[in-house]
Amino acid sequence: MSEIKYNEAIAEIENILRQIENEEMDVDDLSGKVKRAYFLLKFCKEKLHSTEKDIEKIMKDFSENL
Repeated sequence: MSEIKYNEAIAEIENILRQIENEEMDVDDLSGKVKRAYFLLKFCKEKLHSTEKDIEKIMKDFSENL
């Protein structure tokens, strides 16, 4: 499976939420969609955390090499 892009994950989460809010989702699909949204939210959280750590490292290296 190719890596999900952050913006694609956010868009999919928003779509799932819209479907739930508008009652467009069949009850039979609800559990699977909620699980998918959970996976995507976890992915986004990890991606943001990883990006934050990368930026902190870059800034630290930059400061040390001035």
